[in-house]
Amino acid sequence: MASKELCTVERRGRVHLITITGAGEHRLNPTLLGAIRSAVAASSGAGALVLAAEGRFFSNGFDQAWVRTAPPSLHATMDGAFRALVADLLALPMPTVAAVTGHAAAAGCALALAHDAVVMRAARGFLYMSEVDIGVKIVDFFAELLREKVPDAAARRDLVLRGDRMAAAEAVRRGIVDAAVDGGVEDVVAAAVAEAGRLAAKGWDGEVVAEIRKAAWPKLWSKVKDHGAGPAEARPRL
Repeated sequence: MASKELCTVERRGRVHLITITGAGEHRLNPTLLGAIRSAVAASSGAGALVLAAEGRFFSNGFDQAWVRTAPPSLHATMDGAFRALVADLLALPMPTVAAVTGHAAAAGCALALAHDAVVMRAARGFLYMSEVDIGVKIVDFFAELLREKVPDAAARRDLVLRGDRMAAAEAVRRGIVDAAVDGGVEDVVAAAVAEAGRLAAKGWDGEVVAEIRKAAWPKLWSKVKDHGAGPAEARPRL
């Protein structure tokens, strides 16, 4: 268990499965981001990692209620914590899969796209960058993540400048996610775990995986690398 109230951790074979718990919107604040980071850090020895969530939402973005009540001097901690989580995922010495079990909006959408592969629920949920609709600027590393993970310019325009809400079939068609899965939350999680298990079975060197990932998205890595957990200790082959 990692942060009992916020997320659980379990092993399914060689896969480290993190599940954000509860029926809420899973809005990202420093506490939840810290819990996810702790769960990611506990993945040592696994062959691959999956991040999923319970309920209708994968994540509905940053916790604006927290912003309204926290002292202004603390506001930067949320941005820093999210940068750090993205850095942790990029530097993780194993493949990563997001199981988008429900709506993924704004920072929640970015969190899903920060993984190596994205599996999305077909019948419910969407990807949505809400910033243009709510009048919030997209910060530098969000923009870089979208440039590097959504390479098609038209798809990226529709996400960030039109505020399109993309269901799974459309997101697959446009190359943003890897698979649309029929059924409920557990079916999506099972599909993500199966994909992660296939990647783990390849027996790749985890440190090489991490270095290739950072080299594949160098501008994103340059914007987040100083916020993460730092270089991992040398590990044997997965």
